[in-house]
Amino acid sequence: MTDSDASTHITRLAPSPTGALHLGNARTFLVNYLLARQRHWRILMRMEDLDSPRVKPWAAQQAIDDLQWLSIAWDSTVAKQSDRGEAYRCALDELIESSDAYPCVCSRKDIQQAGAAPHRDDHITVYPGSCRGKYASVREAEQLTGRPAAWRVRVDSAPIVFDDHFAGRCEINLAETCGDFVIFRNEGLAGYQLAVVVDDAHEGVDAIVRGDDLLESAARQIHLRRLLALGPEPEYWHVPLVTGADGRRLAKRHGDTRLSHYRQMGVSPRRILGLLGFWCGLGDEPREMDMSELIETFDLSGLPGAPVIFDDACESFLTS
Repeated sequence: MTDSDASTHITRLAPSPTGALHLGNARTFLVNYLLARQRHWRILMRMEDLDSPRVKPWAAQQAIDDLQWLSIAWDSTVAKQSDRGEAYRCALDELIESSDAYPCVCSRKDIQQAGAAPHRDDHITVYPGSCRGKYASVREAEQLTGRPAAWRVRVDSAPIVFDDHFAGRCEINLAETCGDFVIFRNEGLAGYQLAVVVDDAHEGVDAIVRGDDLLESAARQIHLRRLLALGPEPEYWHVPLVTGADGRRLAKRHGDTRLSHYRQMGVSPRRILGLLGFWCGLGDEPREMDMSELIETFDLSGLPGAPVIFDDACESFLTS
């Protein structure tokens, strides 16, 4: 698969300041950075700080410090989603006007207990459309129920089809994977999916590199872009995640893998980059590397097609 004129691309690094960056986050950011530098893309930095209950006041600056410590840089000032509320509200108004969005007063418990609610798996309940077409306005919904209303966007059963430069051909039926999904929360803040779509269109982002746990998000965002007529869709590179030895996504249960933890221990950035480079398919075992060598030697075709595993040997390499 050959992407279009790479020199015109704009990509973004978009940490969420809800906690510290760990080695898995760093590996995904590094893949994004290496592709951008090799292909002469412009790199933007955006802090996705709308998840207000979970945002940590220290996390945004720490993410910036950690990435700079690894020599991951960007070509812009740091944009913050918390400064963009008016733009998100305008997009919501457009979706309401076109009848593509509707008010919803369902709680998570309501959805889980709905008799007709299909379950995608043991953890995810597909929204069954309980409030679709039920209320003429958000005011009516709130007055009749005494509950604050969120806004959902309608989906249909036609699959979203797109070609990913790493994951390949993707067909995702949103009616089966999530149902009508929230785009504005009941506390008056834009949901992640809508904010990302509005920001990417505003900033001209057309190359998105991230973990393959967000493939369904790509389908949701493509759906919103089409409803909002936001022009050509971005090109995507969704790459496998870093997991623990148990096969689950890297997290606290696998020990302290925060970049800040290793920095405090005195681990050098060359050693961190060496492990990340090994996880990117460079060499048969990890060794210290610097960013210039990574940019010169990284080859997307050598990136493992399955999740990479953080195990005792990786920890030993970093701390020995």
